[in-house]
Amino acid sequence: MPTTSSFVRKEPCPECGSRNNLARYSDGHAHCFSTGCDYYEPASDGSIPPKRRPSVARDIFRGEEHVTLRARGITEETCRKFDYRVGTLNDGRKVQVAPYFNQAGDLSGTKVRPKDKDGMFTTGDMSDCQLFGQPLWGQGGKRVIVCEGEIDTLTVSQVQGNKWPVVGIPKGCKDAKTSLSRNLKWLNTFDEVVLMFDMDEAGQDAAKECAPIFPPGKCKIASLPMKDPNELLQAGQGEAIISAIWQAKSYRPDGVVKLSDIRDKVLTPPEMGLSWFSPRLTELTYGRRYGDIYAFGAGTGIGKTDFLTQQIQHDVDVLGLKVGLFMLEQNPAETAKRVANKFAGKTFHIPDGSWTQEELVAVIDRLEQEDRLFFYDNFGATDWEVIATTIRHLVHHEGIRVFYLDHLTALAAAEEDERKALEKIMAEMAGLVKELDIIIHLVSHLATPDGTPHEEGGRVMIRHFKGSRAIGFWCMFMFGLERNQQHDDPRWRSITTFRVLKDRNTGRAAGEVVYLGYDRDTGKLFETEPPEDGDGKPPFVDEFATQAVGTVTNDVPF
Repeated sequence: MPTTSSFVRKEPCPECGSRNNLARYSDGHAHCFSTGCDYYEPASDGSIPPKRRPSVARDIFRGEEHVTLRARGITEETCRKFDYRVGTLNDGRKVQVAPYFNQAGDLSGTKVRPKDKDGMFTTGDMSDCQLFGQPLWGQGGKRVIVCEGEIDTLTVSQVQGNKWPVVGIPKGCKDAKTSLSRNLKWLNTFDEVVLMFDMDEAGQDAAKECAPIFPPGKCKIASLPMKDPNELLQAGQGEAIISAIWQAKSYRPDGVVKLSDIRDKVLTPPEMGLSWFSPRLTELTYGRRYGDIYAFGAGTGIGKTDFLTQQIQHDVDVLGLKVGLFMLEQNPAETAKRVANKFAGKTFHIPDGSWTQEELVAVIDRLEQEDRLFFYDNFGATDWEVIATTIRHLVHHEGIRVFYLDHLTALAAAEEDERKALEKIMAEMAGLVKELDIIIHLVSHLATPDGTPHEEGGRVMIRHFKGSRAIGFWCMFMFGLERNQQHDDPRWRSITTFRVLKDRNTGRAAGEVVYLGYDRDTGKLFETEPPEDGDGKPPFVDEFATQAVGTVTNDVPF
């Protein structure tokens, strides 16, 4: 097996007479870098006569020489340092030629770069090669910089006066980890390894893939203001390369932060989140926060649509927010009419003679002018990937940060395994709200309980939510809406028990309830107290109407 050797010194060449182009290595072997000279001495104790270094298909080139690469801003001195040459192929094409050496220090291959980058090819054996430029630097030192290819290697060396170790990867970022692993022993002789890869996605992904192969604290990743070092050199910003070397940051896996990274956030005092239309619910939950998901579960006809539309009205009218509505069981026109109910205090969806067309037109005109409601017309399609893409668009192009999704179950209805589908959707949704810093309110259908049906006042539990395991894991709060539509007392038939099932924020609100009454005249919900049998009191006390925030009154505001 060949052994790794390191550069020791430069010497005169006995073949061509050059003053210092013969490179001597620690195992005794040497070779001459002079143009046209192939003098080579194998590793020996002097008993084996010198011989020329082996051919690396150099007969396909003519007139190789070290020249200035004007288009790249690379000097002849730099090219001579790395023995980077320009020659002519037998077919007449001009090419640039980079030498590569195997682990024994022998010239074993070349990388040939025609004017068309896509036409690059290699000669000889590149399977066990060192990094480009590696034989020039010996072993050990404070820092070595690793670039993606030869041109960037020449660039970074040149801006440092060709004095400090810089090497390149033979086959670019796609082979980066393999190349660095092959030469890991040599790289680890340096105190610090700086990866200066291209700033495109492929280059940065390669840097993150390579960094963990080094001992903790040794590897740093440089960040450039342009795509690569040579682009900076051509733009006259060579100093930016130097700055990037010194400012390179130690690699840490994604998700790992130091306390100093988050100090300001830690010291930021907690604040109330966005209010609910119910002051009591705002008090219990400390409001709603961006980056969280809020889940609601209720039986059929319990009043979840009334709750959501009143909350939408509060977000738009009181908080001045834009909202995105994904109501998968309603067409946008029906949703718009039900939302308009809450703004006008009218039941526009019921033909009971309690409202006029002029009143409906007035509220629709106002909402259209304010332009804060955005509806999703699904045309019967309920694909989560499409909805996620639409949410991204609404966030980036419309500035929307509050969304309503009714209902989650529809997104997995066509899947063979509904549970697995819901787990996948919830995990992706949780990532989406964090990434975009948004709020999603979602409705989940409930499984049929063993005891009293939900429509008859059966208590909602977390396990009743379809996909409850995933919903419970990823949601900040879960709520259940309960109402006994068949109760003997008509007062109870009109009261919804809004129950906090899960409070991931503080845990304090779990088990708390808010009682919501329904005003038939205005179509609005209001906070109330449960009726006491035989007390002769009115069925509801509209305490909510007296609150300053989220006020609900019987007055029509238009």
